[in-house]
Amino acid sequence: MQDSELLQLLRCDASQGMRALSAQYAGLLYSVVRSRLSASVFGSGEVEDIVADTLSAFYLTLDRYDPDRCSIRSYLCVMARNRAVDILRRSPVTTLPLDEEIGDGLDVADDAEEADLRARLIREVQALGEPDSAILIRKYYLGQGSKQIAADLGMTVSNVDTRTHRAIQKLKMIFRGENE
Repeated sequence: MQDSELLQLLRCDASQGMRALSAQYAGLLYSVVRSRLSASVFGSGEVEDIVADTLSAFYLTLDRYDPDRCSIRSYLCVMARNRAVDILRRSPVTTLPLDEEIGDGLDVADDAEEADLRARLIREVQALGEPDSAILIRKYYLGQGSKQIAADLGMTVSNVDTRTHRAIQKLKMIFRGENE
């Protein structure tokens, strides 16, 4: 459905318009939100709530939407991303997603082994040295984005992303080499 048709439907018949809006964009918005929020911390129910809130907020602020500036798709994606980032900022980081990044195939039998693995992971991250350890700590422990890290450390975003990728690959090799 074209943006103009969708806007007209939303203005004429809100319930049918919301169904059409949801059918057309809910999957995309789910992907946008999921890309920002760690699956280990935020369940699919929470992601679905953010998507529903985004669609509702769009309808409630429909008079502010300017179709000449951007498409509904772009507008909704930005709204969903911003809502996800707000949720992320407000929630404390309770798990370490980095262990998921490097832990593919590692078998953790009980809580004690998992605690040992996490402690070892922290030691290995610190052993990477600066700035790699600072980048990983900021990204995976503090939940900062590459842009923020780059600004704080006086680097480019591309450099931060490259160093992150290489450090994770190095950690994977370290852990897989001893656990295979």
